[in-house]
Amino acid sequence: MTAAAPPGDGPAPHPAAAPPDPARAGVAAPAGAIAGPGGVLIRPATEADLPAVCSYWNPLIRDTIVTFSSEERTPAGLAATIAERRAKGWDFWVAEAEPGTGTGSGPTILGHVTYAQFRAGNGYARAMEHTVILGPGARGRGLGRAMMAVLEDHARAAGVHAMIGGVSAENAAGRAFHAAIGYGEVARVPQVGHKFGRWHDLLLMQKIL
Repeated sequence: MTAAAPPGDGPAPHPAAAPPDPARAGVAAPAGAIAGPGGVLIRPATEADLPAVCSYWNPLIRDTIVTFSSEERTPAGLAATIAERRAKGWDFWVAEAEPGTGTGSGPTILGHVTYAQFRAGNGYARAMEHTVILGPGARGRGLGRAMMAVLEDHARAAGVHAMIGGVSAENAAGRAFHAAIGYGEVARVPQVGHKFGRWHDLLLMQKIL
């Protein structure tokens, strides 16, 4: 299922058309990197990014219902997931803050997006499900929209027809975010998630690419 930025993640220029950021002058962008809002780079994830991804994702897993899973992520597990997805032509992108804004020695990762096949079987080969996660300091800046544009462009170029987000019915911010970028609710599946001692409904939101 999908967790998402709040609806305050407002309009932003399409990342492919973003002008060069002076803060990035002289910095070699990694292969596949795209300029996002506020000097952020949206790029394919590397192994060095994965501890940071876990640091903002695991609190959402532990403490919220944006995902029904209670299994926390590990760098090794994420590395295996990314390798498997890339082998199938899918990907996993991160948003990296501009240089000098972090507090540690590694990259400052603000969020990520990824996708994989919606259901197993070749009949679903052109239907994908995405995940979009932003850290707490990255919301309301247009970053969620920019990352989703990168993901959708990649999927569209690969021949994907439908992109689907699974959103907790209690995640009002996630529902509003998806609606704002063109996703419509196509199904509500009652009581399929169980977390914190109670049942939760899942909404399926879809966009035809």
